[in-house]
Amino acid sequence: MAASTGAALLLAVPAAVVGAACMGVASAAQAQATKEVEVSRILDPGLLRGLAHRPLWLVGMVATGAGLALQLVALAYAPLLVVQPLLITSLIFAGVFSARIERRKADKVMIAGSVTCAAGLASFLLLARPSGNSDRLSSGSQAIPLAIALTVLTLLGLLVSVTAHGSARVLGLAVATGVLYGITAGLMKIVAVQARADLTAPFRNWTLYVVCLVGPLGFLLSQNTFQQGRFLTPALAVITALDPLAGVAIGVWWMGETASTAPSALFGEAVSGAVIIVGIVLLSGRATKLARETGEGREDSERQREEGAGRLSRDG
Repeated sequence: MAASTGAALLLAVPAAVVGAACMGVASAAQAQATKEVEVSRILDPGLLRGLAHRPLWLVGMVATGAGLALQLVALAYAPLLVVQPLLITSLIFAGVFSARIERRKADKVMIAGSVTCAAGLASFLLLARPSGNSDRLSSGSQAIPLAIALTVLTLLGLLVSVTAHGSARVLGLAVATGVLYGITAGLMKIVAVQARADLTAPFRNWTLYVVCLVGPLGFLLSQNTFQQGRFLTPALAVITALDPLAGVAIGVWWMGETASTAPSALFGEAVSGAVIIVGIVLLSGRATKLARETGEGREDSERQREEGAGRLSRDG
């Protein structure tokens, strides 16, 4: 990164981290609130109507608004390749806040998985040394392959979410959500840089209106993801990994941002990606085990209640 961007980064990096904390609060609150309403069909707006009466969900919406505002500030002053990886820290905040909301101890394996994901993306950021601050998309043919890949990945996630069940459905929802969030962030970058120069400029550009379409769609999918999943952290790990990865790809292929391509840096970036995957596997495996233990615990409690009721009826 160029030295001239140092002052901008002093503003952008704290804004991104605090914004990630707000997003962590929002995810934890919304995940809990979605469990309190009737399960709805995928992409059914009725889910939002039901959630609108839940105070905890409204707290999450306030936190979401604050997080988005801080993300816009960060994007206005720093490249996508800087801001997006920092958002992975929301996973740690969400895990801690979710445990507090559910009045349970934070699981050590969950924390380890969250920290592993965060460490992987932090090392990626340090090795990539990103730069660039464009306010427009490139017009060349190089943008087409990425557009096709992101579209196919989103549609594949949606297809799995409507045809599969259980953890596979949650995974499909999380994949589609993460990609849409990454696309939204890339377009928000353009809006933020334009607004920094002229507050009226975004309203004269199509990008803002696409953000207003894709962003809410991703948000609705995220609420479906939280409702369908038993635990918040694994689904959020997939979302928060795909979100910055899609954002980084958009920054490089659509907006001309640059990153280090030295062989040693590329090797380190690949290792960082593997570390992120390890973190997600840790989180997913632990969540599956906890869900099984929770289910077994409920079955034992129900069996004990039934046996107790049977003894009372016999004694009577």
